[in-house]
Amino acid sequence: MWRNVASNGLTFLVVIVFLVGGMIAWGKTKYVAPGPLTQAICLKVDRGTSMRKVSADLAERGAIYNGAIFNIGVEYSGKKNHLKAGAFLVPEQASMRDIIDIVTRGGQSTCGTEIVYRIGVRRSQVQVRALDPATNRYVEKASFNPSEDAVPAIYTSTRNEADVRYRIAMAEGVTSWQVVEALKTMDFIKGEVAELPPEGMLAPDSYEVKAGSDRNAVLQRMQAAQMAILDKAWANRAANLPFDTKEEALVLASIVEKETGVARERRQVASVFVNRLKQGMKLQTDPAVIYGVTKGQGILGRGLRRSELRRETPYNTYVIAGLPPTPIANPGRAAIEAAVNPDSTDYIFFVADGTGGHAFAKTLREHNANVAKWRAHEAAQGNN
Repeated sequence: MWRNVASNGLTFLVVIVFLVGGMIAWGKTKYVAPGPLTQAICLKVDRGTSMRKVSADLAERGAIYNGAIFNIGVEYSGKKNHLKAGAFLVPEQASMRDIIDIVTRGGQSTCGTEIVYRIGVRRSQVQVRALDPATNRYVEKASFNPSEDAVPAIYTSTRNEADVRYRIAMAEGVTSWQVVEALKTMDFIKGEVAELPPEGMLAPDSYEVKAGSDRNAVLQRMQAAQMAILDKAWANRAANLPFDTKEEALVLASIVEKETGVARERRQVASVFVNRLKQGMKLQTDPAVIYGVTKGQGILGRGLRRSELRRETPYNTYVIAGLPPTPIANPGRAAIEAAVNPDSTDYIFFVADGTGGHAFAKTLREHNANVAKWRAHEAAQGNN
């Protein structure tokens, strides 16, 4: 009898082991398998939230198959105490393992609401926008010019949200003065700007900035980024350039930046100025003359006067030889790369062609013909 009892007990134990093993295997499969989400969601994790609260939220929103398996996976992975606060994009069919990695990885939030301060050449703009998880695209909620428009209520309410993110987007071709003046209007950062950064030494880019950051720290970050770009471009420069320093390359890059906004033209425009420098010709670039008039403090807002084109100033490239003494704006990466690796051409002239781009010429005769076409286009536009 005891032999039968022992045999039955052993059988029962084997069954239990198989069942437990099967459950573990099933749990592991569910843990790494594609999840049930059919559409991406934005998961908000408040500071101080527990993993069990996150698990319950995910289960309620249909993002995971089983809250218990999720919690066991958290324990097994050793990430129970690594939960980060923020707003995280959980893609469709994300596995439980994927989701745990997303909410414990750290770094910037990947969805939710953000306020973008755009520093442009002609105007600055504040934009309130939120990421739509379904399309993975930002949807604009409000937009206004901080120096001209009334502040919309949605901006104020968004500013009071604990998890709102802030971004400063600096356009190519803005001056250092414009950047500093724009930073002064931003109410989520603090500190007086110690001094105006050198012209050209701020990298146009999009920067995520934490509330309460110091303005000088933001500017230092922009300068460090521009120096890294310039150093890399200079290290990979073409041979036989008509200038000897990366500072001079930055000056030329700023002129290229202001002369064209057409990406495909940058290296052609750079080639014109490189050819002129090699031949000892004056650069004759209006943006440099304008910078001499405005000192980089805003836009001119009118055409250049004959007296301004004749007056000898360090930036009047119709009068002086060679490059002006400093950059005339903050050039982007592409303009810097174009300045040190221009196209190989014989062009020494260019003029607007009426399409947003330019017509290039090797001889004065060709250039005069292009100028005539441009003036005819202007006249036609004026008659419409």
